[in-house]
Amino acid sequence: MLANDLAILTPEILLAIYAMLALIAIVYTGKDAMARLSLWMTSGVFIGLAAWIGLSGQGTNIAFDGMFVDDAFSRFAKVTILLSAAAVLLMSQDYMERRDLLRFEYPLLIALAAVGMMVMVSAGDLMALYMGLELQSLALYVVASLRRDNLKSTEAGLKYFVLGALSSGLLLYGASLTYGYAGTTLFSGIIEAASGDGPMSLGLVFGLVFLSAGLAFKVSAAPFHMWTPDVYEGSPTPVTAFFATAPKVAAMCLFARVVHDAFGGSVGDWQQIVAFLAVISMFLGAIAAIGQTNIKRLMAYSSIAHMGFALMGLAAGTALGVQAMLIYMAIYVTMNIGTFAFILSMEKEGQPVTEIAALNSFAKREPLQALAVLVLMFSLAGVPPMVGFFGKYGVLIAAVDAGLSWLAIAGVIASVIGAFYYLRIVYYMYFGDDRDAVDYKASPVLWGMLVASAAIMVIGVLNFFGIEAPAAQAAAALVN
Repeated sequence: MLANDLAILTPEILLAIYAMLALIAIVYTGKDAMARLSLWMTSGVFIGLAAWIGLSGQGTNIAFDGMFVDDAFSRFAKVTILLSAAAVLLMSQDYMERRDLLRFEYPLLIALAAVGMMVMVSAGDLMALYMGLELQSLALYVVASLRRDNLKSTEAGLKYFVLGALSSGLLLYGASLTYGYAGTTLFSGIIEAASGDGPMSLGLVFGLVFLSAGLAFKVSAAPFHMWTPDVYEGSPTPVTAFFATAPKVAAMCLFARVVHDAFGGSVGDWQQIVAFLAVISMFLGAIAAIGQTNIKRLMAYSSIAHMGFALMGLAAGTALGVQAMLIYMAIYVTMNIGTFAFILSMEKEGQPVTEIAALNSFAKREPLQALAVLVLMFSLAGVPPMVGFFGKYGVLIAAVDAGLSWLAIAGVIASVIGAFYYLRIVYYMYFGDDRDAVDYKASPVLWGMLVASAAIMVIGVLNFFGIEAPAAQAAAALVN
């Protein structure tokens, strides 16, 4: 029944209708004068939808003959995506207003990107996957180049667009091969074709490889990471904060959906691919970040390394691995929100500052904020007893449990290497020379986000704020 199908898609439909109606209403009213209201309304809609999805969702619901899947896995991902998008929007206001960047299009493009992400994590068909992915990508291409008078921002948008088009081509080629050899675009049909007697056909293997390459680009996993540092550096900092949070969750969960729902009967075939992506991402991110002097580029390489750890959980090919990956992504998003709340507050004579050396002796002037940043850096590095350590511990245990001890050992080595650049930031704050120091001008929202995320990294060790049980249900819904 069409009515039942549409009822299952209600959150996505409501968000899309909101974005379109808001766009029409603002065009005929004050345009940029309504930008602040649009930002707050969009954040409210995100939070409301997240609460609705989290509290009312039950069981597994299939729409449009399997093209759209609403289950515990997709609901966990959607709540994480919507809450992180709302947090980034709220953090954006002060920064964007002071630099005359707050346009009415900004929150509405984020809303449309969120619709795409929600479709991505619920995709049960190659066509639904591509529609969600491209809706997200097209909106993100625009927000990356929001500073139209800035060369780096324009370059960031162009690089992201060109390389994104290349990754879409790889993904589409993989989808066409998969369709050709499986005879269907539905994941439920592909898994039957891939799980038949004997080894998986060579055509499906090539389809899987190209699909994985396209999805690896979206999670910025090496060696498909080349867009990440330039786009992180060139985009307006609130946009960079968004890139580092919600889209990563959506792409990682889509990756999990594809390998388990479409190729779940051939774990041995894709486990090697995902493990390779995990290893190279962890080491490239850890080593390349050491020489960075710009904190946004450093966070880009940090993101690449962290996606490697999340992929380690996925490589396990088990429900425990998916659970560890989901918990890791939730922790990663929280750490990034706090870190970018701090980066948004870094100024010098009214201009944004992104040089790490500008943090010299920051702790002497702002001891509470420096302590919060220290906690976040320790958590990102995986130093116990911060929550970030337990996130890494979870994916390491999942890898060992799946017989991938070599991958877990590689992860430990990469984590030790990566700790250097996080600790260097702490060194600058507490022991650096007091020269060319940065000003710290945080709005109440930014200050609250920084302190709250740091507090979560400490207090969360008690029970992960109860996300373990929902993550376990989500993993069980995917891996069955």
